[in-house]
Formats: sequence, C-alpha cells, structure tokens
Amino acid sequence: MGDRIRVRAAGVLPYTVKADGSLRVALVHRPHYDDWSWAKGKLDRGEDWAAAAAREALEETGLVVRLGMPLPDAHYRVGSGMKRVRYWAATVVGGEGNLEHEIDEVVWLKPKAAAERLSYAHDREQLEALVDLHDKGRLDTWPLLIVRHALAVSRTAWSRPDPLRPLVFDGYVRAAHLVGLIDAYAPEQILSSPSVRCTATVRPFSESLSVPITTKKGLSEEGFEATPDRVVKHLDGMLAAGRPAAICTHGPLIPVILKTLRSRAAKTLDSGDRRLLTRLTEVPLDKGEVLALTMSGTGDEARVAAVERHRPVL
Repeated sequence: MGDRIRVRAAGVLPYTVKADGSLRVALVHRPHYDDWSWAKGKLDRGEDWAAAAAREALEETGLVVRLGMPLPDAHYRVGSGMKRVRYWAATVVGGEGNLEHEIDEVVWLKPKAAAERLSYAHDREQLEALVDLHDKGRLDTWPLLIVRHALAVSRTAWSRPDPLRPLVFDGYVRAAHLVGLIDAYAPEQILSSPSVRCTATVRPFSESLSVPITTKKGLSEEGFEATPDRVVKHLDGMLAAGRPAAICTHGPLIPVILKTLRSRAAKTLDSGDRRLLTRLTEVPLDKGEVLALTMSGTGDEARVAAVERHRPVL
C-alpha cells in the first residue's frame, strides 16, 4: 500500500531547435520553493493526463503547446505518498508568455545548462531522453488523433435514418470533455464522418478552437459499405500532408485505419506500443476514446513513432 500512487501530475518539456540545429529547453522557477523544474501540475478531477500537461504549461508559462513524443515518467515520494508525473516533449504554438503567481521566471537554456540548473535529480531523466531523441533526429513529429464517436442513441431506439442518430447525454458530456484533450495535440484540421454522432463529438473542440470540420462520406459507415477503400485514401491524404490532424469515425472503420498505420510502424516504435496498435485492430476503441499517434515524416515516409490511448474516465 505504501507504493500506491497518491498524486497524479503531468507536465511538458517545451523545446525549440535553433537554425544551427542546437536544442533549447524551457525551465520554470517557483519562488515559493526557490526551485527550477519543468512546467507541471496535478490533474483536476476526471482530467486526462495529456490535457493536464498542456493546461499546466499554459498556466505556468503562458505558452500554448502541442504535445509530441512521450518522455519517461517520474516517480517520487511526497508527503501524501507516491507521486507519478507523466511528461511529453512539446513545441510552442502560441501564447503570450504571461506568468502566474506560482512562477516568476521562465528560461530557455541549452541542455547542459538546463541539467545544471534543475533542482531535482529525477527531472534530469526527461532531459536526457529529450536530448537523445534530438540527437537521433526523432523530435520532429506531428500528431494524428483517431477519435471514435461518443455514446449515441441505440439503433433499436431510433426510427429515423441512422446518420441522424444523435449522442445521448453522456455522449455530449464526453464531447465537451474532449476539448482539452484534443487541444493538447493542437490539430490544425478535423476530418469526420458526416453522421451526426461523429460531428457532434468533435464540434465542441471545433467551435472552441476555431478548427473547421471537413466531412467525408468515406468516413461514414454507409460510405464504407459502398466504397471500402475510400477510408484509406482519406488517411493517405492526411499522411501526405503531414499536418496535425484528427479523424472522427465509427467503430467498423477504425481497424482498417489502424491496420494501415500498423504497416507504417517505425523501427524504433516501442514494443508495447506496437502490441497495442496490433490489439486495437481486433478490439474496438471505446466510444469517445482518442488514440493519439505521434507521427514522423510525411507521405511514403510517414511512420508511427508512438501510440497513446486516452480512454473515457469511467
């Protein structure tokens, strides 16, 4: 019982790569503790890890970030028990850099200087992982989110055309909850089935962040039944563009998408992520689940570099 995780937190290592190829990372200073660490904080009740990481980055640095490669977790003991902190590499995509009262300074440093400035030894593992990714050319990534629509009215309880079937109350709640999670990856485009249950799932994010929804019949169940290969063509178009993106579709189409992506697994893809990608071609995503794929390269060179499940909190 003593090793049970009592505190859950999430954070980011914001980074930038200069014109000469050198790496810089951002540290924050907390005057209350007089320490230097990464931007991080506790999860709110029911909050997803990734959403918390991006939220804390904004609150502590005033910067809007896009999550990239996952980095090693930190585990250490605090007053209430064991604390787990999940981290991501993150690029800055906006924000004014205005600081909260808990943070009085943000500095961008070279990795060596950052290692010397960090107050805690357990924070250096994430920095070492980030530097290793940079040295191996694996930091340049983009997110591809696969979203299964949230819980909808059952087919048996619906007498009108199936594409008009709406979300139930819990489905709308999940759709609202997805705003922070999807925003953590800052997609620039959303492709969706035109079915109401799909567009309603991603509309709260679309409206909140002003990212338009593009509907594709090939992502609907009816379109898939009529032209099964259309869904792969839509996916290929997104891989060719290499833009941060989200796809919202239906359970029967997702295994087809994931089988195509599995064939594009990077050689460096973690074995656990590889098994997960394979398993999810056979076991459907939960309704309202987001599968976050960290991609490298574009077109024929597009590869899956990391895989993360974001399941609804039960």
